Amino acid sequence: MGIFDFIKAAGERLGIGGSPATEDSKDVPPPPSAEAVKAAIEAHGLDVSGVDVAVDGDKVSVTGQAGSNEAREKMILAAGNIAGVASVEETIGVPEGEAESTFYTVKKGDSLWKIAAAHYGNGSKYTAIFEANKPLLKDPDKIYPGQNLRIPPL
Repeated sequence: MGIFDFIKAAGERLGIGGSPATEDSKDVPPPPSAEAVKAAIEAHGLDVSGVDVAVDGDKVSVTGQAGSNEAREKMILAAGNIAGVASVEETIGVPEGEAESTFYTVKKGDSLWKIAAAHYGNGSKYTAIFEANKPLLKDPDKIYPGQNLRIPPL
């Protein structure tokens, strides 16, 4: 079980459209419904058949079973990178033996190259971060401050 903190003002604005909100956004939408969070996770191509989602204020709880640790981490990020969500508490079972990723909050001025250089010592390994965050990321140049990413072990 883990609790992961997110920037409540940053993230995808469900049902609003347009660009994602950044941590500098002034208007924070209300927390989404559990159904909306589950639909947002599923919209990223993740199998939500084995998980339950609950929302209590600005905290999302995800429980159940995932097919891999990668799927578990992507579910956490998909739920947490929604504007109005401040934390995700998860109790998601996964098969044993998989290494966990580090989570990183994007800061103003960051690029995947810069993040890879800091974490791997080589900016050209940014593709590992991009691939680890698909389908949550669709373009390596489109990250925003306040967004949380998976940094997988190499």
